[in-house]
Amino acid sequence: MRHRVEGRKFGRETDARRLMMRNLVKSMVEHGQINTTLAKAKEMRRFVERVVTYGKNNTVHSRRLAYSVLGDRDLVKKLFDDIAPAFANRNGGYTRVIKAGFRRGDNAPMAIIQFVEESAITNKKDAIKAEDLNK
Repeated sequence: MRHRVEGRKFGRETDARRLMMRNLVKSMVEHGQINTTLAKAKEMRRFVERVVTYGKNNTVHSRRLAYSVLGDRDLVKKLFDDIAPAFANRNGGYTRVIKAGFRRGDNAPMAIIQFVEESAITNKKDAIKAEDLNK
C-alpha cells in the first residue's frame, strides 16, 4: 500500500530522479515552457511552483533556497526580477499543463508545461510559441 507516499519514481534512483527534476525546473525557468511527458510535467509542477513562491518573497534566505534548486545565479536573478513579479497578485497556480498528444517512438503521453502569465515568458520566440498553442 502507498498510503501517504508522495511522488513518482520514474524508474530511477533517488539521485537521478532529483537531478532530473532539478534540470526540468531549470529549463522551465530559462525558457518559460517545455515539452515533456505528462507524468514528468505533473510532478515537476510541484517544484516549479515552490521556486516561484521563493521568488515572490524577495529575501536573502529565499534567494539561497532558490539557488539550492536552480544552481545558477543568472536563473535566480531571472526568477526574482522577471518571473516572480508577474505572479505578485496570484496565490499559487503559476503553471498550466496542456496535453500534447503521444510521443512517436513509445506512445508516451506528452504535455507542454508553461507559466500562466505571458509576461513571465520574456523571450519573444517563446511568447510566439505560447500564442500558437493557445489558438
